[in-house]
Amino acid sequence: MVLNDRILAWGERLYRVVHRRRTLVTMTLYGLVTAVGYGGAFLLRFELAWPGMYTRAFWLTLPVLVGIRLGLARAFRLSTRRWRFLDTEDVLRLVLATVVGSVVFFVLTWVVGVPARVPRSVVALEWVLTTYGTAGMWLVYLATFQRLRKANAGHVGPPTRVLMVGAGEAGAMLVRQMVRSLAGYVPVGFVDDDRLKWGTTVHGVEVLGPISDIRRIAEEVAADELIIAIPSAGPARVNEIVEQCEDTNLSVKILPGITEVLSGHAGLHQVRRVEIEDLLGREPVSLELPRLAQELQGKCVRVTGAAGSIGLELRRQIAIHRPARLILLDQAETPLVELDLELRDRFPEIDLIPAVRDVTDRRGVEELFREHRPHQVFHAAAYKHVPMMELNPVQAFHTNVVGTLVAALAAGSFGAEKFVLVSTDKAVRPVNVMGATKRLAEMIVQEAQERFPGTAFAAVRFGNVLGSSGSVIPRFRKQIAEGRPLTVTHPEITRYFMTIPEAVQLILQASLLPDMRGQVAMLDMGEPVKILDLARKILRLSGIPDRVGENILFTGLRPGEKLHEELVAADEDTLDTEVEKIRIVTRRAGGDLGGLHVISTLERAETPLDREEVLHLVAMVLDGRSKALV
Repeated sequence: MVLNDRILAWGERLYRVVHRRRTLVTMTLYGLVTAVGYGGAFLLRFELAWPGMYTRAFWLTLPVLVGIRLGLARAFRLSTRRWRFLDTEDVLRLVLATVVGSVVFFVLTWVVGVPARVPRSVVALEWVLTTYGTAGMWLVYLATFQRLRKANAGHVGPPTRVLMVGAGEAGAMLVRQMVRSLAGYVPVGFVDDDRLKWGTTVHGVEVLGPISDIRRIAEEVAADELIIAIPSAGPARVNEIVEQCEDTNLSVKILPGITEVLSGHAGLHQVRRVEIEDLLGREPVSLELPRLAQELQGKCVRVTGAAGSIGLELRRQIAIHRPARLILLDQAETPLVELDLELRDRFPEIDLIPAVRDVTDRRGVEELFREHRPHQVFHAAAYKHVPMMELNPVQAFHTNVVGTLVAALAAGSFGAEKFVLVSTDKAVRPVNVMGATKRLAEMIVQEAQERFPGTAFAAVRFGNVLGSSGSVIPRFRKQIAEGRPLTVTHPEITRYFMTIPEAVQLILQASLLPDMRGQVAMLDMGEPVKILDLARKILRLSGIPDRVGENILFTGLRPGEKLHEELVAADEDTLDTEVEKIRIVTRRAGGDLGGLHVISTLERAETPLDREEVLHLVAMVLDGRSKALV
């Protein structure tokens, strides 16, 4: 142990000395390799017997050859390359530099005869020996450096043995970093479904078989952890791979993001635990917005509910397209302050107007419209939690219905070009207060289109948003962090899911569709997902048994909660649009609410509706009765 410590200490001192004079040492070593290679070429040419007749020629030509080699090493930047970061490009530089050097040396010594002639075979042999000698010197340095680094790394306990899932570009990048770094990872093998890769090696690590054999392979190589390095795989494929990995009872991590891999920036720092969003079970919808920059650039845009989950992403995607002015309206002061500071740092050229307002404050909202005349309005302000709104129906009605009315009338009265309402699948055949108020808000948008034909009004309808405040997945994560069982209301309950960026892209896309005047748009969200399945998956990903009654508890449907949500009602039809994943919802003539005119009903009320009137109007939507409030 003492001897090893001394050797390591000596190696560290030598490295520091060499590092300070890196260029001088590098050029000296290149010169020595050239001299040894040149002498070795003569010995090989004459069967290991030194030819006395060429002694004078050797000493005359050696300085010339060394000068050529060192000059080309400088020209091809071999002297400035860090040997610990060598790659294929460095090998190509070396080969090119030595080839050019040998050609120049051959022309001088054989064609010109200056300073002396040497056998042509010696020139060829010298090229081989110098090229391989230099490459070998690089490899010896690299191996020694890595050995010394790992010896001094000071890891506590043995390194983590990693089995890589995916032997493509991403897996190769990660393994290369593991081999070079001190992160404490040792790659012990790959699994990949490409038969042509089986038995091959990537950076010295063998591809051992298909993913379906991962349990057996993991046991054979004594793996401690699995890393999925297939960033191009969609959620459905990732879901399949994770299910196969779960049989190993090992920790499973994932490298997300194909963009980083293609740009060469993928690394160990991006590897993380598999999240439930990775297993959504359908390909995320990516909507093309080719006209968005043209639509927003130089315009004044207003976002209500700007500090909410949807509002935050809305303002981000809108700001990227450089509107001249962005009005951010929300009644939550602190989140609005933070939002304002963030946007001013990222987009200093945009005129930001943070407005602390209640969206139902008609005078305050109209003042903003009168002063700034926004071209486009995105109305995301709303109460959304179903059980809470069952307990507070007047507040739900006040914000979701009256707030939409105030914003829509102001948009039409002050000549806004477009008004887009953020709606929900709970507005379809609603059975709760929140859904009824959002259905009334949709009706306000459709009525406003008739009253203000100069403004394009539209509503956007979608399901649950993954990761939004108060949604099921953050609640599950909180329960796991607190060591509590996950609560599911019903074993058969299902929901549609989408990500926040998808929801916002739908909203923005709806604002661009030419046939959206007075219409409701919806996204093709694929198949609904069972909440019980989500609970089971998030438990397994956390290393917790997914046993019902122990780690999963059923609590019963909450007030106003549906078992299954819908995107289209029985009296509605859908029409295709120019965007594949978006459809327009149309209500058939004589629908269940055809005689209810929300705007005129609310305008006829001399005072704000009291609780009884609110409940009566909401009940009409819930019951589907076609009659106006009197």
